[in-house]
Amino acid sequence: MRPLIYFVRHGQTAWNIEGRFQGQAENDINELGKRQADRNGARLGELIEHPNDFDFVASPMRRTRETMERIRKAMGLPPEDYRTDDRLVEVNFGDWQGHTVPELEAARPGSTAARSGDKWHFVPPGEEAESYQMLLERVRPWFEGIVRPTVCVTHGGVMRTVFRMLTDIPPRRVASLEIFQDRVLRLEDGALEWL
Repeated sequence: MRPLIYFVRHGQTAWNIEGRFQGQAENDINELGKRQADRNGARLGELIEHPNDFDFVASPMRRTRETMERIRKAMGLPPEDYRTDDRLVEVNFGDWQGHTVPELEAARPGSTAARSGDKWHFVPPGEEAESYQMLLERVRPWFEGIVRPTVCVTHGGVMRTVFRMLTDIPPRRVASLEIFQDRVLRLEDGALEWL
């Protein structure tokens, strides 16, 4: 039986608002993102009776670390007492990071069509770019190695891979799932539920 896991996506950033491919580019959460993190922390404080029983782990990126620290503070815990795992960083969008789809299309008309056709398996241009399927293979060993109750702060792409591993939702739909920044995703007894 897999332990109880709470997933939280990092709070909103300016690039989220602008529709920019963020990927592994570093960005900070904005004022709304800070409030989202604080609310998610308050919610987790209500849900978790014994936080010392939990492993707290985050992607090492700035936006996820700030989110985690705000969550822990809202729970009344030492903000920096958590660990990071490189396998939890967002999917790498390669040369597309920092750009919007309209910007990419203006520079090279038709360049985003292949992604529209198969968003799950598409690899953007760029040396270290990844598809969601490649991301899933990076995340799977971390996910399968969880042995105790966990609070994980990560990214939309990583959370999509969790849906893909645990549900029968087709890849095309999983790639476009809305991953909320103001809600907590609980995995308990094999079932995923937004809280």
